[in-house]
Amino acid sequence: MALQFMVINGFSQVVGTGIIPKPLSEVRGKGAFVIAAHSKIFIADKQKVIYAFLNKYVKESAGFSILQSNKIEANGINFLIDSTLKIKPEGYILTVSTKRIDVKASDQQGLFYGLQSLIQLIKKDGKLLTVPAYQIKDEPRFAYRGMHLDVARNMFSVATIKKWLDLLAFYKINTFHWHLTDDQGWRIEIKKYPKLQTQSAYRKETLIGHKRKSPHIFDGKSYGGYYTQEEIMDVVKYAAERQITTIPEIEMPGHAKAVLAAYPNLGCTGGPYETATFWGVFEDVFCAGNEDTFSFLQDVMDEVIPLFPSKFIHIGGDECPKTRWHNCPKCQKRIAQEGLKDEHELQSYFISRMEKYLNAKGKKIIGWDEILEGGLAPDATVMSWRGLEGGIAAAKLKHNVIMTPEKFVYLDYYQSLNKSEPIAAGGNLPLRKIYAYEPMPAELDTTEQTYIKGVQANVWTEYMPDVKKAEYMIFPRVIALAEIGWSAKAYKNYPDFLARLNRNLPFLKGINYSTSFFEITGSPDSSGFSLETDMPAAEIRYTLDGNEPTRSSKLYTMPIQVTKSATLKARLFKGANTVGKLYEQRLVMSKAYHKNISLKNSGSGNYNIDKQVLVNGILGAQLYNNGEWLGLSGGDLEAVVDLGSETTISEIGLNVLNYQWQKMHPPKEIMIEISADNINFKEVAKQTKFPLEGINKVLHQINPVSGRYIRIKAANIGTIPEGFYGAGTKAWLMVDEIIVN
Repeated sequence: MALQFMVINGFSQVVGTGIIPKPLSEVRGKGAFVIAAHSKIFIADKQKVIYAFLNKYVKESAGFSILQSNKIEANGINFLIDSTLKIKPEGYILTVSTKRIDVKASDQQGLFYGLQSLIQLIKKDGKLLTVPAYQIKDEPRFAYRGMHLDVARNMFSVATIKKWLDLLAFYKINTFHWHLTDDQGWRIEIKKYPKLQTQSAYRKETLIGHKRKSPHIFDGKSYGGYYTQEEIMDVVKYAAERQITTIPEIEMPGHAKAVLAAYPNLGCTGGPYETATFWGVFEDVFCAGNEDTFSFLQDVMDEVIPLFPSKFIHIGGDECPKTRWHNCPKCQKRIAQEGLKDEHELQSYFISRMEKYLNAKGKKIIGWDEILEGGLAPDATVMSWRGLEGGIAAAKLKHNVIMTPEKFVYLDYYQSLNKSEPIAAGGNLPLRKIYAYEPMPAELDTTEQTYIKGVQANVWTEYMPDVKKAEYMIFPRVIALAEIGWSAKAYKNYPDFLARLNRNLPFLKGINYSTSFFEITGSPDSSGFSLETDMPAAEIRYTLDGNEPTRSSKLYTMPIQVTKSATLKARLFKGANTVGKLYEQRLVMSKAYHKNISLKNSGSGNYNIDKQVLVNGILGAQLYNNGEWLGLSGGDLEAVVDLGSETTISEIGLNVLNYQWQKMHPPKEIMIEISADNINFKEVAKQTKFPLEGINKVLHQINPVSGRYIRIKAANIGTIPEGFYGAGTKAWLMVDEIIVN
């Protein structure tokens, strides 16, 4: 459900100004300043954008315009540059009294951000505009606060991008990372290579539904387009006027199929190639042994550089399979000539060579954390996306880092576990989770922390085919990102943020923002199954009999106790009315429920979950995004469940996940054993075939036998074989919920 201009009543009162991001210091004064038709504004350096922003807001709110003045106003509004202020770059001091408003900063960015805070302070009472008296001192925690937008998968008009830039600026986000090229389309005009516009910018059709579905189904419709250089410059200028730096991303050496479709000589095999029609990682990449590749990319950069004043160019560097390079005579010759160890060092050579070219043109590079492979280019900034590890490693090597880990800041992830959520890439990133993210890794010492320059949310658009869907995924989660990038860590308070967000929702008028953050969430623990919501003044009512809850259903007041398997359904009620979406969760009870479990190998990465999750009564979701799947990268599962005492057992099982497109492979075999003493185990079941895509339910009926300990062994396939996505890398073995009856 997405609402237009909906303010939810019942929040706890906003403490302080209600500004997002939360200012560093807020001191309430007495009274308020009244903005009237005769009010005048003085702006240092006559910044047109500041006047235009404030006057537009005043005119839309009260129907009159404020007047510009050429001198400081004793009874008006003043924007003043003061180079003596002891404040960080972009910081400001906003002083409001009954007589005047002063915004002071040491730079133009600070004045602009002071304006955004001032607008959030203005209260409307009929046609009267007032600003409560305050003394605010504010400055950013991080210098880099960004949002990435992928336009290769799905494009958005210049007008739409400008609308979003206005909101990014309003919440003090200062960097727009524009992902312009990928396998599915090339979106920037390069005049020297016209086929980029006529061929690379278009794909013959587009995948329908999720890429996990097999077989793939396509729409049969050509899709594409590109931004002219004039349009690019228009967006860059528009962003700069709002103190936003635009950083272009030109992907290399991977994600290049769209280019290769038009210029097949730049690939290792010579083609034929076509612009990708579905999402994923493809083995056809730029040939690193071909000089024409570097000539092409340098020519492209020669046209890109004049369009973007930013000191940075993002060169991608992520998800570049090495299969083609391994089998390419030119690439192998390059490895030998340059004295490189392997294809990973060849990637480092590729990135370093492009970095040198860009450095000579006065630019620095940013790349995804794969640019660490084979040795990091000398002056590169790393975007840590696969987790925290890349950022930590780069900072320890004294390289600047932007933290953008997918688990915490990827806005193509689902916003809730509700079944009615629209299709998304995967994962689960509710508003609460992104707000709780801490960008500064605790593993770094104080010196190493200085290399963490900021944080960024990423908008990958595979499943955002239009403006409405994109806005639903972006807002308000990017506003939470804005606060963790700007505000002091000590001020982080989610209930307070929600109260301020509620007050800010009118500023999202015309935006198809999501309200999924209000929906019911559930979690199991030793005391039962807990439900909660961030919807203020709402009741949760639930059933366990499969029927939908009504106003007369049981009121949730404490964790729910369940003794047999059931389907829990819950709804929010405000008075007699239902609000939000139906919550539904299957609860599975067995003799293993909440029993002690031991693992020979812990999980890996994002799937290193608490081992007790395997016996908590909640099944792993089809979308593997509810935190219930234990994942082992290359390793085997050996789990032992202690039932506490000997009991008769007739059924044992667990679930395994088979999503080979995501490197998740079923095991070679599963073996189930039973023991009375945890020493001598007897095999009771074995399975070697797991044919279903998605969840395979392994549930074996056995002749009744007495035992206390259940041991389940699942053998990982180890290395992903040729012909499968991720060939040569470790396979994920994904398991969940051990059932014993």
